[in-house]
Amino acid sequence: MCGITGYLGPKQAAEVLLSGLARLEYRGYDSAGVAIVNGKGKISLKKRVGKVKELKQAAVAIEGDCGIGHTRWATHGEPNERNAHPHVPSNETFALAHNGIIENFTPLKESLKRKGYTFYSDTDTEVLVKLIEDVQKVASLSLEQAVRQALSQVVGAYGICVCSREDPDILIAARLGSPLILGVGQKEWYVASDASAFLEHTRQVVHLNDGEMVTIHRETGYQVSTLKGAELNPEVQELEGTLEQIEKGGYKHFMIKEIMEQPTSLGNCMRGRVNLPSSSQAASPVRDRAGGDLASDEGGGYGSQVPDIRLGGIETPIGPPGNQTMLLDRLRAARRIIICGCGTSWHAALVGEYLIESMCKIPVEVEYASEFRYRSVVLRPDEDIVMVISQSGETADTLAALRHAKEAGVLTIGICNTVGSTISRETDAGCYLHAGPEIGVASTKAFTAQVMVLAMMASKIAQGTTLSDSELSEIVRGLAQIPEKIAETISLNDEIIKEIGKVYRYAHHMLFLGRGYNYPVALEGALKMKEISYIHAEGYPAAEMKHGPIALIDNLMPVVFIANKDSIYEKVKSNIMEVRARKGCVIAITDIGNDELDAFCEYVIKIPTTREELSPMLTVIPLQLLSYHIAVMRGCDVDMPRNLAKSVTTE
Repeated sequence: MCGITGYLGPKQAAEVLLSGLARLEYRGYDSAGVAIVNGKGKISLKKRVGKVKELKQAAVAIEGDCGIGHTRWATHGEPNERNAHPHVPSNETFALAHNGIIENFTPLKESLKRKGYTFYSDTDTEVLVKLIEDVQKVASLSLEQAVRQALSQVVGAYGICVCSREDPDILIAARLGSPLILGVGQKEWYVASDASAFLEHTRQVVHLNDGEMVTIHRETGYQVSTLKGAELNPEVQELEGTLEQIEKGGYKHFMIKEIMEQPTSLGNCMRGRVNLPSSSQAASPVRDRAGGDLASDEGGGYGSQVPDIRLGGIETPIGPPGNQTMLLDRLRAARRIIICGCGTSWHAALVGEYLIESMCKIPVEVEYASEFRYRSVVLRPDEDIVMVISQSGETADTLAALRHAKEAGVLTIGICNTVGSTISRETDAGCYLHAGPEIGVASTKAFTAQVMVLAMMASKIAQGTTLSDSELSEIVRGLAQIPEKIAETISLNDEIIKEIGKVYRYAHHMLFLGRGYNYPVALEGALKMKEISYIHAEGYPAAEMKHGPIALIDNLMPVVFIANKDSIYEKVKSNIMEVRARKGCVIAITDIGNDELDAFCEYVIKIPTTREELSPMLTVIPLQLLSYHIAVMRGCDVDMPRNLAKSVTTE
């Protein structure tokens, strides 16, 4: 949840660390701090409650070319300077920043207290710091050895970075369950929870795996090893993306930038995967960009002679040499697919359930990743496939679900956005979103890209079996038109939605209702409203309203209906009339050309028509805009809503 930065090199560390923390602030913004070694046997430590800009004023002038930084999402102890990271031991010989939770911190703390140690904070991190201090003192170990020994006593999750007063030419980092990346420059090195922290300095990275540690020496460079001390030689990879992608680009907030980027991000998501004859290719406002899955997409691209979908990530052999099968065949033969996710990714998984069951005729179960491994799910390795969905590829609960499935011997498939993330490395196969970096805490373009990938996967699995060539052609054409239709949706409705926001910005409660493919969209719309405007909002299947929620309806309750003219439109229309009969305020989303609802609703938002199974990628756009504009009008911090963080790397 928290953001960690570390730097060792010729530059002034303060500027590098503060710049990196500003880019990591989406991971937590309760407090922030830096610890910088000045080369004179002193660690300068500065902490501030609140955002990085508060810290910058206090820390920017600190001199030193080695240091660590941290931006916090509080777990143990309230946000204050006492609990802010980095933390130091009694003798202040080193400083440590930590992301994660030490689950056995209570017995460790009691043991250290009996030895005479005192604690100035309420954090589990300070316990780890004092444990390292004790190990180093008792066994006369080097800092590197003491860190390694102390971590062997820890239960829980951590990503840590350590700098030393006694050796200003060393930086140590380790991970178990919380992401850490090493950036490799010219005689300089960076450590961060996310590569965005150092993207402006280097694109050369090493992804640390769980149970690994890196020790960086100014003169000899870095050495990656296991926590048990076995030396490793990991591959140095080159990052994708540009600095411009992680900047606001003239927009007031990242969230509105990312909403507006969706025509482009979905075009990139489809590139090389959705293939149409050149003459039928729909125009869409996308830039050229290489596509690809966790396995490469070869031979694809717009302009093929037959409408087709190519997903290299699932059109790949799996299994040991000499006994390989095609993953696509395994998917088609599956008796059950289980999809795990959290938050917005769980909503996308629900859409995936509708898509796969409808197109592929394969039973699907959608599980909260946080619950999946804590209940007795019956898993059959020869019959089941588990998919996990995560924008960051580092979500702790989703990783735990993935590992639970792998322990049971079940084939796993990942859908994530971040190249090189833990989920992308640990799943057996999968697909990247290629949506570009998503910085705003409230997910927008990742949701539509997740639905796009699920739609492509369902179509590919069904191709030639449960889906005819003509049906596939229509779906492929529908997918290709989605970016253009999102652009049209935004153009037609942004100003109208601003007006709606002015009217309902003081609402205390809202209901979001949809049916079929758009029930998960109703859930997503309610989540967005809660996340960034702090209005209590609930999503339901529209027909379930009369089984309880209808008791809440009055003239102060805005109710948002997703009412496309699809196979269950008439049912949704009846639900609208039930709300109107109780003087509820109705906002409806429906198709361009459908004027039937105009007389019954306070506001009607009209969007282009598309195939029913693809409609979630359009219907969610007005809900994203509505939550954004209401939040702005209420004076909320849209990109950094209270109590939230972007990448949830603790359980």
